[in-house]
Amino acid sequence: MIRTIIVVLYYALGLMLVMPWLILWSLLTGSPDFMYQMTMKAVRSGLRIAGVRVRVEGLENIPPGVCIFAANHVSNMDPLAFVPAIPRRVSLLAKKQVFRIPILSKAMRLAKLIPVDREDREAAASSVDIGVRCLKEGLSFAVYPEGTRSRDGRLLPFKKGAFVMAIEAGVPVVPVSIAGAQTLMRKGDWTVHPGEVIVRFGQAVDASAYPMDKRAELLARVEALVAAGLPQDQRPGPATKS
Repeated sequence: MIRTIIVVLYYALGLMLVMPWLILWSLLTGSPDFMYQMTMKAVRSGLRIAGVRVRVEGLENIPPGVCIFAANHVSNMDPLAFVPAIPRRVSLLAKKQVFRIPILSKAMRLAKLIPVDREDREAAASSVDIGVRCLKEGLSFAVYPEGTRSRDGRLLPFKKGAFVMAIEAGVPVVPVSIAGAQTLMRKGDWTVHPGEVIVRFGQAVDASAYPMDKRAELLARVEALVAAGLPQDQRPGPATKS
């Protein structure tokens, strides 16, 4: 609990004292790149304070250029371990509620993070359209195709939105398997436990080879690759296979 409190204070102070200056720099230069890089460094430092080690595997599988990184989702720890491990700036589809946080919301909009309302299908579809535009403009994406966090750590069936984006933009999809995060911060628990998270990048799948009516095949291929990179206790069980 003490580590968790320290990390929360570290991030809160960074948000209040440092982020406004990074936002100002981004506005003056017209680029959020420096702000993004510094934020990723701060996130990695916070994880070290919390006693969380991140082991990254498979960076050689990431193709050059724009792509979508599709990962499993088991914990609030996932984005803290996963996003800084990606060796390029990415955008995210984030819950609209996060955009209500002062200062942070401005930074996220400058970095082209996209708010999504999962309960409003029309708004969610609009978010996907914005994502496709960002991909075509040269910005990669990190997504969680399950659409929610798994309660038991096992992979849930993927939803189609990310794969529609990939096909429409004609970009590769990189399967990402995140192992161990569910033991460090369980769903519904805000206490961070020390330990190791493995972020494993798998072989990319070229979405441009799939027409839109074959999106289910693309989904199934990426889902299988994500599952293959997970330990046995995180692979889909009999009740969660799609």
